[in-house]
Amino acid sequence: MIHVVAVITAKPGQREALLSLFRANMPAVLAEDGCIEYGPVVDRPLFGPAQTPIGPDTFMVIEKWASPEALKAHAAAPHMVAYGKASRELIASRVIHVLEPA
Repeated sequence: MIHVVAVITAKPGQREALLSLFRANMPAVLAEDGCIEYGPVVDRPLFGPAQTPIGPDTFMVIEKWASPEALKAHAAAPHMVAYGKASRELIASRVIHVLEPA
């Protein structure tokens, strides 16, 4: 299994617009062969001192894929290419962590 944590930072004030595009693309991603989990997460407010906030313009995407091949196919899928073009102007930065169980 492959795990992915993507850290997406929108341009100031654009997180909700970016999340709207992301959510519209989710059904196509969830229907992909090998997709186990795919969804956005944001800070839980006022959790306490143990929390390190990601901030008001950032969200993370938590993903699980059945294989490296499924993840590579996901990255090249037509709906992901279209999402990339549609979201490009809203994104300030993107960091992708591809992980495996230890």
